Amino acid sequence: MKQDVVVVGSGPNGLAAAIALAMRGRSVLVREAQPVPGGGARTLPLTLEGFRHDVCSAVHPLGLASPFFRTLRLEEHGLRWLQPEVPVAHPLDDGPAVLLERSTAATAEHLDAADRRAWPRLFDGFARDLDALLADLMGPMLSLPGSPLLMARFGALSALPATWLARRAFRGPRARALFAGNAAHSVIPLGWPASSAFGLLLATAGHAVGWPIPRGGSQSITDALIACLRAHGGEIVVDAPVDDVDELDARTVLFDVGPRQLLRIAGRHLPDRYRRTLERFRYGPGNFKLDWALSGPIPWRDPAVGRAGTVHLGGTLEQLTASERAPWRGETCERPYVLLAQPSLIDPTRAPPGRHTAWAYCHVPQASEVDMTAHMEAQVERAAPGFRDLILARYVTSPRQMEARNANMVGGDLSGGANSPDQLLARPRLFDPYRVPGGRDWWLCSASTPPGGGVHGMCGWQAARRVG
Repeated sequence: MKQDVVVVGSGPNGLAAAIALAMRGRSVLVREAQPVPGGGARTLPLTLEGFRHDVCSAVHPLGLASPFFRTLRLEEHGLRWLQPEVPVAHPLDDGPAVLLERSTAATAEHLDAADRRAWPRLFDGFARDLDALLADLMGPMLSLPGSPLLMARFGALSALPATWLARRAFRGPRARALFAGNAAHSVIPLGWPASSAFGLLLATAGHAVGWPIPRGGSQSITDALIACLRAHGGEIVVDAPVDDVDELDARTVLFDVGPRQLLRIAGRHLPDRYRRTLERFRYGPGNFKLDWALSGPIPWRDPAVGRAGTVHLGGTLEQLTASERAPWRGETCERPYVLLAQPSLIDPTRAPPGRHTAWAYCHVPQASEVDMTAHMEAQVERAAPGFRDLILARYVTSPRQMEARNANMVGGDLSGGANSPDQLLARPRLFDPYRVPGGRDWWLCSASTPPGGGVHGMCGWQAARRVG
């Protein structure tokens, strides 16, 4: 039977678009090239029997806070969020770790005395109004804000380089390091404009909703979205790649793919100007990822780090700045910034009794072939002596392997494109970013559109809202 709508790709954005249109009574089919749906939101037994690892995303503050996901009642479809006691820990070499606690006041207690008022002053207002903030942030940049004063304050601060804001807002190294660890999720140099946006948003989310993980792994998010889609009459097929848009028999097509894949699938039908826009789209640094099966919990030098679901390893603001500048110079860093998650501390489904899993990645140049295993494990060992002795097995994923598993992750870029200031505004173009021009009812709904990367479904929902 011919569908009204075909969605190409079953990542969170593709599924969100499909659900939104199915809820409007449209007949929807999702086609996924891989044998397992979900894009980056998948969980597989990568190491040993009984150990389950998230192949890409693992921790989801914006998944829990997503304005669209929150309307879907995904808990009715089996999704259960688990909250670590502490959202984020940031170990330092010369003292106890800095903790991002759920409250700003508790976080302030971990900071130097000079910053114990500064942290709540910066984040309290944003955390209190996170729903309103996300309603404005998670859409096209040219939209009129519903909360103009809130957005004006956030916009003015987020436009700043993270290095500048960290030094201006905070006096001590502990607050500066904690902020920089959050800002480094931007995967751009911390001295670039707009790198502060990620530090502000992610720390705010930590205070407002936490940094949760889904019980059973990120695949649980995908499974709940698929169940929701089917409950509204939508269908999904796997092992069904789309090599040419002409093979699709549908009036409306939404592409949960990146610009490079859109050019391959539909390039000859696109206007020259739009095709050149897609060709100019830039991808960011790659990621080198490790998954570990462990014989026990990571033995952090500061036991408080064991309370955190996510750990930022990389040291001071200055050290993080050097680490995040290197990939843009085509270099790897001997002491890289490492993002680490330890889900088995709060989710017993991830490992056999008494065993544990850990997940980590660092930023490297696009499509880098450098093996960062020793460097990453050395960073963990710095903060947790004896860590290597616990490793039962490891699974290595290079940038090229990421792209082979998911074509949207070009060169190992997990964000769907560089988060450079221009591409935060024009993603892939400034005006009407979701519409694929050419006289057909085609739409782009991937992380290469606003608001960008992350498991939140908002790119798909925003695109679906514009379908007639």
